[in-house]
Amino acid sequence: MTERQGGPPVRRAIASGSAFEERIGYARAVVDGDRVHVSGTTGFDYASMTISDDVVEQAEQCLRNVGAALAEAGCTFADVVRVRYLLPAREDFEPCWPVLRRAFGRVRPAATMMVCGLADERMRIEIEVDARRGTVTAGPAAALRIAAVDGDAVVEEWRHVHNVTVPPAAMTPDEARERAGRNRLANAYLGDVLVGCSTVRPPGGEGRVATVIARVLPAYRGRGIGTALYEEGLAHARVLGAGAVETVVLAANADGLRFAGARGFVEKERYVLDGEPDEWVDLTLSAGPA
Repeated sequence: MTERQGGPPVRRAIASGSAFEERIGYARAVVDGDRVHVSGTTGFDYASMTISDDVVEQAEQCLRNVGAALAEAGCTFADVVRVRYLLPAREDFEPCWPVLRRAFGRVRPAATMMVCGLADERMRIEIEVDARRGTVTAGPAAALRIAAVDGDAVVEEWRHVHNVTVPPAAMTPDEARERAGRNRLANAYLGDVLVGCSTVRPPGGEGRVATVIARVLPAYRGRGIGTALYEEGLAHARVLGAGAVETVVLAANADGLRFAGARGFVEKERYVLDGEPDEWVDLTLSAGPA
């Protein structure tokens, strides 16, 4: 790790558990200040060190691996500024385009595709990205930064926004940490000021349904922050392979229901949890996640 004299660490390495990292001697990603460099990443499932024969499935797994490295670095696909695709067979590239577009279609990073040999004959695609931490958006939400939640301090910030915006569902610190363990959480900042948060529940069930929720503190609404959070969360759900997307809004939150409706969500059901007086609304994205 490299440190500035008298300052905090500015460079750190991120490991993924891939056996190749230990054998060859490299990191899955390196965080260098605001820059994040993700190594060429293939379609291996690092937990089992297995790989599909199908190039599209390999591309999907590549992006899951890259997304995990970006999240640990404190950023997302929205922060990617350059992507490189390496394939042994040029005819394998076009079948992967829909998968790649789901991850990068809105971000539009600089991109290069190269035909070359890879280290293992089972590998059919390798993806390398460079990112700059902190999402900058145009318009009313300029200077907005969206960062994946990593560590107790930022989990507590996420919990603060959650509890302020949906007090009927207020969480304890332990409940928030448990939520962070099974969902992808992110916080939004204007400069150093906490302004919102988001939740992406990974796809599950037969329809691979993901849940995307964006919340903004009352003082910062109407500036495009909710839209930026929603779009970033939706992009992450796409990368995870969501077949459908849902959200949930407190029925009393008229602004939240209007926001969801304006983005194509339609009401699915209303319900009241046992022993609680508040009504909730589940909504589904009518056009799907594509």
